[in-house]
Amino acid sequence: MNKAYKYRLYPNEEQAVLINKTFGCVRFIYNQMLSNRIEIYQKYKDDKQALKEQKYRLPADYKKEYPWLKEVDSLALANAQLNLNQAYQNFYRDKSVGFPKFKSKHHSRKAYTTNNQKGTIRLIDSKTIRLPKLGNVLIKLHRAIPDDCIIKSVTISRTPTGKYDISILVEYTVETPKVNPTIDSVMGLDYSSGSLYVDHMGNQPDYPRYYREAEAILKKEQRKLSKRKKGGKNREKQRQKVAKLHEKVANQRKDFLHKLSRQITNAYDAVAIEDINMRNIAQLLHLAKSTNDNGYGKLKSFLGYKLEEQGKHLVVINKWYPSSKTCYHCKHRNADLTLADRVWTCPNCGHLLDRDINAANNIKYEACKMLRLIA
Repeated sequence: MNKAYKYRLYPNEEQAVLINKTFGCVRFIYNQMLSNRIEIYQKYKDDKQALKEQKYRLPADYKKEYPWLKEVDSLALANAQLNLNQAYQNFYRDKSVGFPKFKSKHHSRKAYTTNNQKGTIRLIDSKTIRLPKLGNVLIKLHRAIPDDCIIKSVTISRTPTGKYDISILVEYTVETPKVNPTIDSVMGLDYSSGSLYVDHMGNQPDYPRYYREAEAILKKEQRKLSKRKKGGKNREKQRQKVAKLHEKVANQRKDFLHKLSRQITNAYDAVAIEDINMRNIAQLLHLAKSTNDNGYGKLKSFLGYKLEEQGKHLVVINKWYPSSKTCYHCKHRNADLTLADRVWTCPNCGHLLDRDINAANNIKYEACKMLRLIA
């Protein structure tokens, strides 16, 4: 099993300077290689055979022209090439992802990845980690890494507030017995914009809406930021204030979702959830603020790996399954149901149905069929 563990990193001034240099070099190499590919395509796009025969420039090819690239970790530059290849693959797989974009110095995420080669990355003790080019760096190991694991790579990143994080990807062997769920141990979840979700028994977690709570303060501080002179020290101080507020909201949301997903994982052997497109819901239904605030997509991700670790199941239902329009009791489909109908009466059997609870029960029923618990 592969798993990443994220920790706070505390580099000294010299190490921080080299980390920031590496961020810049990785961004530079990515943009140069992307520009090279675009130029070659524009030149040979009418001759497919000639286009296939062209060779793109590699990170090592730029070091003669730009000697300062030798100062940073070469594997970080190599991983920039892999990231660009992956961006192209994602574009060819799904055009809605968009063509690879140039990375911005001001707006792009500041991070780089380097690989472990014969112990170049290793934990020295509970407070120190050895990293290529950086040497020994202080780390806050707030949780232990599994024994006898192999460190594959690390990703070093910097938050907008200036904090440094490190994600350590490890490979380890674990024997996880598969859990055979029963009908009673399956949970059905239906997405709810207001309360995050509604389960098949009608329970709601009542998400606190952390962004909404901080919105008044954010509005005030962001207005101050907009009035600061660009490039000035006061603008940078104000930007830090705004970034800290956003970081606090993100941490509150993540903490809530981690605890909630752990409770669900411990209580049930299988969780059924719809494969819905959160971006479409945010854009098409004019619910962007509420949808982005509750973090339903992140909850789905947390449930996925936590259930897998315990040998349990996350069952994803097709997004076109008519869970809301189908009566759970008689399976009659109400084609005339609209989004405004929160409660409706089945014209076939006469049951009064709550839209969300009925949908969650249908999701659970479909999951039980997929798990072969019912015919």
